[in-house]
Amino acid sequence: MMLGAGVVCLNTRSTLAEASLNSPVPGVLLRGQKIYEQTCLGCHQADAGGVPGMTPPLQKSPYVQGPSLKLIGIVLNGLNDGVEIEGESYSNPMPAFSTVLKDQEIADVLTYLRSHFGNKARPITVAQVSRIRESLKK
Repeated sequence: MMLGAGVVCLNTRSTLAEASLNSPVPGVLLRGQKIYEQTCLGCHQADAGGVPGMTPPLQKSPYVQGPSLKLIGIVLNGLNDGVEIEGESYSNPMPAFSTVLKDQEIADVLTYLRSHFGNKARPITVAQVSRIRESLKK
């Protein structure tokens, strides 16, 4: 009996821990939305649909939902190469935001993107952004 209760308790804790890893804190989302609206919306549009042939969509995007290392690197260093998503090419360069946004702001906006516009990916942490920023300096 005790073992069964312990297992349930452990599973509950595990589930709660997983939920907190996968579900961003509401304050993060509000800050991220504000940063998106001030910094990203002009190119990627209010619905994150992008501009055909120019700016890629962020909706259900493999870049947004993919590896955090690559996504954070794009925001920090920008992207001058064209990209192709679902057979469509996009050529508008993205500026680097390493001198514009702090690590917390990058984590917030990327967490917002990864949980909105049809995207379903884990939140980005400040620690991840800081590590990648430091590694890119080397």
